[in-house]
Amino acid sequence: MSHDEEHEIPQWSGPSRSAKKRAAKAVETVAAQLIELPEATWAKVPAPSELREEIELARRTESHGARKRQMKHLAGVLRRHDEEAAVIQEFLEGLDQVQRQDKEAFHLLEELRDRICDPEQSAAALVEAEGLLPAIDRAGLARLARAVHAGNDRKAYREIFRRLRAASEAAAADD
Repeated sequence: MSHDEEHEIPQWSGPSRSAKKRAAKAVETVAAQLIELPEATWAKVPAPSELREEIELARRTESHGARKRQMKHLAGVLRRHDEEAAVIQEFLEGLDQVQRQDKEAFHLLEELRDRICDPEQSAAALVEAEGLLPAIDRAGLARLARAVHAGNDRKAYREIFRRLRAASEAAAADD
């Protein structure tokens, strides 16, 4: 036996144990997300009837321990239906992205409202609001901003945000 044969490097034989554990954990995460989805969103999940029945069973299970066992079982079913599970995971990731975008838009509107309510930044923020949201009533916003500036009117502060959000939703509907 030559020296090279003694120290031969073993050939790769598939994913490592750690990679398999990560994949299994990812499938369990998908199963947990499916169980926790609100009804309206759950109705839109692209799942074949066999998977849908398994997911429904897990969603109906109320006892903590039984629900956890059912989630593990659901994860096993998802692993056996890897193509359908990939479609479901893609759907869930799309939901996450939409939620992140909604949250970001919400924070931008909050920041714009805060600048409108700041007496030093108000004029520039009103011009920016009108540029971003053409349907906005600039005069109405200015009146509300003056109420906030004069007496820290919390009702006017909240109304500014409501109007910004309504105009933002109208602009999104027009797109």
